[in-house]
Amino acid sequence: MAGPLVETKLFSPAPRTGLVARPRLDGRLSRAGRLVLISAPAGFGKTTLLAAWLTRLTSDHAVAWVSLDEGDQEASAFWTYVVTALDRAVPGVGAGALPLLAAGQSSTEAVLVVVLNELSVLPGEVTLVLDDYHLADGPGLRSGMSFFVDRLPPQVRLVISTRADPGLPLARLRARGELIEVRAADLRFTRAEAATYLNDVTGLHLTAEDIASLEERTEGWVAALQLAALSLQGRGDAAGFIAGFAGDDRFVVDYLVEEVLDRQPGPVRRFLLETSVLDRLTGPLCDAVTGEHDGKAMLEQLDRANLFLVPLDDQRRWYRYHHLFGDVLRTHLLEERGEVADLHRRAGNWYDEAGEPVPAVRHALAAGDIDRAADLVELAVPELRRNRQEATLRRWIDELPDTVVEHRPVLAMGFVGALMASNEFGDIERRLRDIERLLTGLGFDGGSEPGAGSAEIVVVDQDELARLPGCVEQYWAALALIGGDPAGTLEHARLAVDRAPEHDDLTRASADAVSGIASWTTGDLDAAHRSYTDAANGLHRLGYIADVLGCSITLADLEITQGKLSQAQRTYENALELAVRDPGLRGTRDMYVGLSQVALERNDLAAAAEYLRRSDDLGEQAGLPQNPYRWRVAMALLREAEGDVDAALGLLAEAERVYLGDFAPNVRPVPALRARVLASHGDVVAALKWASQYGVTVHDEASYLREYEHVTLARILLAQHNTEGSQQALRDAAGLLERLLTAAEDGGRRGTVIELLALLALARQADGDDEAPAMLARALALAEPEGYVRVFVSEGAPMTRLLTSLDRHGPGRAYVSQLLDAAFGPHDVHVGTHRADLIEPLTERELAVMRLLASDLDGPSIARELVVSLNTVRTHTRNIYAKFGVNNRRAAVRRAHQLNLLSHSPAR
Repeated sequence: MAGPLVETKLFSPAPRTGLVARPRLDGRLSRAGRLVLISAPAGFGKTTLLAAWLTRLTSDHAVAWVSLDEGDQEASAFWTYVVTALDRAVPGVGAGALPLLAAGQSSTEAVLVVVLNELSVLPGEVTLVLDDYHLADGPGLRSGMSFFVDRLPPQVRLVISTRADPGLPLARLRARGELIEVRAADLRFTRAEAATYLNDVTGLHLTAEDIASLEERTEGWVAALQLAALSLQGRGDAAGFIAGFAGDDRFVVDYLVEEVLDRQPGPVRRFLLETSVLDRLTGPLCDAVTGEHDGKAMLEQLDRANLFLVPLDDQRRWYRYHHLFGDVLRTHLLEERGEVADLHRRAGNWYDEAGEPVPAVRHALAAGDIDRAADLVELAVPELRRNRQEATLRRWIDELPDTVVEHRPVLAMGFVGALMASNEFGDIERRLRDIERLLTGLGFDGGSEPGAGSAEIVVVDQDELARLPGCVEQYWAALALIGGDPAGTLEHARLAVDRAPEHDDLTRASADAVSGIASWTTGDLDAAHRSYTDAANGLHRLGYIADVLGCSITLADLEITQGKLSQAQRTYENALELAVRDPGLRGTRDMYVGLSQVALERNDLAAAAEYLRRSDDLGEQAGLPQNPYRWRVAMALLREAEGDVDAALGLLAEAERVYLGDFAPNVRPVPALRARVLASHGDVVAALKWASQYGVTVHDEASYLREYEHVTLARILLAQHNTEGSQQALRDAAGLLERLLTAAEDGGRRGTVIELLALLALARQADGDDEAPAMLARALALAEPEGYVRVFVSEGAPMTRLLTSLDRHGPGRAYVSQLLDAAFGPHDVHVGTHRADLIEPLTERELAVMRLLASDLDGPSIARELVVSLNTVRTHTRNIYAKFGVNNRRAAVRRAHQLNLLSHSPAR
């Protein structure tokens, strides 16, 4: 949810004076528990109890309050209010999550992780109150709420006040002792509390018998007692009134409200009934509905009279009726007037003039004025779209009849956008064809000007009408993309650009981005780059800098695949310059992640770490929705380069968990990257399991979308040859690499070509092919201008031997020396000796010990296997550690794998 919040929903109601003390309930609320549930029907004093209890908390105990309504059933609206309330109570808690909610692209779980992390480090206690939860509860909230409740840190307590039990795992919380419950039976007034209320608070001076009778008749129901007290005011025969009082709860309420209403002066009674159509009350709004000029004074009078009016802010400018009282008022209003459309119409007009389209539409619909509601919705579409409030539009789709929408092309297009944002594609094709029919009726033919049009066609927003021809094609392009039709996507995107008005940069940029994705999907990276460049330029003209940063990620990704590291670096740096005035701008964090990847490929591990630190310092609010997984992938690659494989694998597992996709192709899947790390560090079995799970085989047709996965499979097969001596694996790897190389060269993917040539050189070296150095020389010639390093040195000892075999005096000799220095310099982890020692680092006996260290045998078992003493094994082990520059067995095994010393080792 974006756009203005209803501030009054975030105020906790102040406790009234003269309340009955209820220490038994205060004690229950104060018990330890993750969740406090106050569940009872209307009129049991749930909100009053909470308001009084919260005032007795210590001053260092923060309180966040949200009064919920039906409009909060949509997850983004609900969590925006919750996070905002927490942020108001403890400033800074919402700094990371609110921008993610505003962007509207992050999953609920991703947002809540940010909130929970912020809450977990708070020094003091926090209570979050969700009042009237039953109005918002529904399927759209339940998974997020369950996630939230299960992970609440110990210093945070959640209080839910509701008329019906929420859809949460209450049984599990109850079994764990983490649930505190206050129910209707607990909330009923005891006889002593009823006596205190009726005599001490309201001053009725009833006898003990009258109090007992009234308490028995009402069963301690607070609302009924309150209504009875109002009816008893000024009566001479209190006992007679109480004696004639009977019936179930609903009857009691109806009876007492009639008594209250009948005893009110005419103007007050009329005011109560007419303003009951409002969810919230303020003086000017009440005046608009009643046609009078005393709304503010009347509300103050009702507040003083304790007539079921609940203040919503500290200034007592906004109120609402007690829900039960409001329900009954509306029932009597309908009975007396029958028709209340004019009241809703006046309320809707007031909200419209106040610039609040959502309640304006709600009242227009309640008035039955469908055409007026449709006008208001159409005019609200651009602002709602700009503020990412498509969910509000989506709700209106079900409330406005198709017979109205089918004559309104602008409104219909707004609904198409809402359905697309909700991933509801089934009805979009029909709606687009209806819009095309309407545009034809208005005289649109391609890009021509509209004519007089048909009388039945209704257009309120003429500016939006001019955009429709281009928008129609833009959505056709999106449907084609979803349907796997890249050619159709490109054609419709071209038409969208052609048919968009000259000033409509938004449609043009959107169409360019969609066509860029289509070209990217087919492997036409040059066309994709041109389209995304055009999209970024259009968004820049609009001032949508965060979206320019989003395009920059794609542009740099394409450039890296094309082997243009320097251009990718400039792309990220130029984007950062655009965000210089707002360093926390959404997407800034992603630019630093991108720069870290370029630095890492050039083997500048210090710079890569610094970029990732700067990215992390900005906080998640400065990242795009995909940033959580991108940052973890980048950090995993850095940790692997530093030699910490366990940390790398842990980060990749996290990245896979928080992965969030979009329309762009997922050309480097995280599971494939994890399989690469496993294979390169000796766990070929787990890596092959990945290939089986994802259906990646050597017989697949080469395609750009799965190119990364196929290169991964080739790497796994090479690792299998190195560890098991499998010639079949070597042949399969070489054949696959040859086919992939041809496809990558044809597609102009120079970055991939460099990697493939390096791997092919290793495969040929393993096969004893004298052409291996020439193959590597081709890769070096492409890589040197852009400063590639990691793609070579990360291959370990086999690549080192191959680099050493090259002519050190020919062209590129300085580059080869640079690579060898990187392979054996301070960036190569655990290396503390000269490279000549590492090419053949161990004696034959030490090699034997090393291979057994890579098994699951302990020291004594290794000694028995080699028929030597345990001290001899320990001596060999110390020598191995010294030559490798490591200090533990796991690091030695990892280093041995890097040096390819464990081939043909016995499997155990």
